[in-house]
Order: sequence, then C-alpha cells, then structure tokens
Amino acid sequence: MMGWIIVLLSVLICAAGLILLGKLSRTTYEITAAALLLGIAGYAWQGNPGMAGVSVVPVEKANSFDDDMIDARNDMGERFGTAREWLIFSDSLNRTGKHGAAANYLRNGVKAHPEDPDLWVGLGNALVVHADGVITPAAQFAFQKAADISPEHPGPPFFLGLAYAQSGKIDQARAIWTELLGRSSADAPWREDLESRLATMEKMQPALPADLKSPMGQ
Repeated sequence: MMGWIIVLLSVLICAAGLILLGKLSRTTYEITAAALLLGIAGYAWQGNPGMAGVSVVPVEKANSFDDDMIDARNDMGERFGTAREWLIFSDSLNRTGKHGAAANYLRNGVKAHPEDPDLWVGLGNALVVHADGVITPAAQFAFQKAADISPEHPGPPFFLGLAYAQSGKIDQARAIWTELLGRSSADAPWREDLESRLATMEKMQPALPADLKSPMGQ
C-alpha cells in the first residue's frame, strides 16, 4: 500500500510542478498527462509495491579474518623488520572486512621489498582470506616465493599447510606440517601449536604413506 501512495504522490507533485511552473499548451498538457498515466499503468503491471526493499550487502566479509593468525605469525619472526608496518596496516584492513584492499596493499609491499619472506607470507595469507579460506594459485605462489627466499623460515610451510587445511586438503597440510615439525627445535614457539594441529588431523584421518612428499619440496 505504501508503494502506491508514494507513486500517486510523485505523480501529483510532478503534475503540480508542470502546471505551476511550466507554460505549456493544452496539447502538451494532454501528452504529459498521458505519459504519467502510462507510467502508472506500467508500474501496476510489473511493479510489486509490497516487496521488501533490497539491502546492499558489502562484497567484503568482515568475519573471515582470524586474529589467531597474527599470533602464529608473530611466533614465526615477523615482529621486527621491514614487513611489520606493512602487515599491521594490512591486518587493520582485514579486520574491517576490506580483504581485497589488504591483499592489494601487500602486493605493493612485495613490489617494494621483493626479498622479504614475511611480506610474501603475509600476501599469501591475505589472498587466502580474500578467497574465503580457499587456497588459490596466487596464494600458493606467494608462499613458495617466501620459501625460496628463506628455506629455513617456518612461516611459509606453516601457513601453506594452514591454507591447505582450510581448503579441505588435509593430506597436503599434514605432509607439510609433519616436515616442518621434524626440523623444528624442541623450544620453537610454534611447536606446541603445530603438534596440536597434527594430533587433531590424526584423529580425523589415517596416517599418510611414508613416501608422500611435501608440496613445498616440489
């Protein structure tokens, strides 16, 4: 009902404006009135005044960014150095749901500092978040680039494994994390978390074949 009231008020306002402000001939008035009536007829035919309004849903999703990722990343050495300021600002964009902007910002970061493995890891994470937890070829490239720059850095295999796990590729994730655990020191700050994740996977699926190789080594 409200939709019809708005339509009729709009027509009356338009007609009043033409009469008061326009100096039109009688023929022009008749043509204008016919056009207004035709518009009302068209609305009556195709319109649905009772339909609820459509709200615009933001493209970005604010709930797909996990702050635990920052803690894990800190444990793996990015607290200091070039990457820190880039990653802090990217994190702030992700918290507000601007995942695409966060990824683009880190793309600029790796262009400015192409030899910083932490920035490449951050870009890989941002691309996974932007893809709603799905690992994409671009994210894989970013993690592999970080691993190529710093083969002993725990971040690339840890977060590549996390991306695989989020994408449902449990076998790949477990292979990568098992390899990382095998070369991690007993007091490594990420070791307990890694062991917990692997234990959870062991409860979900049978063990991998012994000869299965990590994708990071391919």
